[in-house]
Amino acid sequence: MSINRRLWTQMAALGALAPTLSRAQTSRRELPMPTVGSPMALAPVPLLGGGQFRPADAEGKLLVVYWWASWCPFCAVQSPEMQKLWDAHRNRGLAMLALSIDKKPEDAMAYLRRKQYTFPSAWMDADVAQSYPKPDGLPVVVVRGRDGRVVQAEKGQLFAEDVADLARWL
Repeated sequence: MSINRRLWTQMAALGALAPTLSRAQTSRRELPMPTVGSPMALAPVPLLGGGQFRPADAEGKLLVVYWWASWCPFCAVQSPEMQKLWDAHRNRGLAMLALSIDKKPEDAMAYLRRKQYTFPSAWMDADVAQSYPKPDGLPVVVVRGRDGRVVQAEKGQLFAEDVADLARWL
C-alpha cells in the first residue's frame, strides 16, 4: 500500500519535532489553521535586518505568510523553495511575510544571512504573535488572496512542486 508523501512527511514532522519544542512553545496556545475563505487581517511588523512589513505592501497582492524556524529540519527543506517563489514572483504581484519562531532574533538573522534568504522575515515576539498568531504545526503556510481572504492554508513541509504551485493564485 502506498502512502501519500506529503501525509507521511506531516506525520513524521509531528513526531520528530515534539522533542525539540521548548516548554514555552508547547504551553503557548497555538491555533487551528485558518479556514479557506475567511478574512485575514494584517498588521505592521518590524522586519529582521531593518525595515517594516506594512499592510499596504500586500494590498491587492497575493500574500504568502510562512512560519518557520532555523532549527526545523522541514523548514530547512522548504525555505529554499520559498526563496525561489519569492525570486520568481515578487515583481508579479507576490508579497511575502516569513515569521521566525526562533528563541532569539539573532538566531533567525544569522540563519537568513548564512542561507542568503532575502524574502521578508520577521521574528515572532509577543507583539507580532498578537497580530499573527501561529497556527499549530511547523512549517505553516497561509496564502491570502488579493481580496484579503485566505485561499490556502497548509501545515507541514511543502514539497518543491507544492511551493511552486502557490503562484497559481497570482
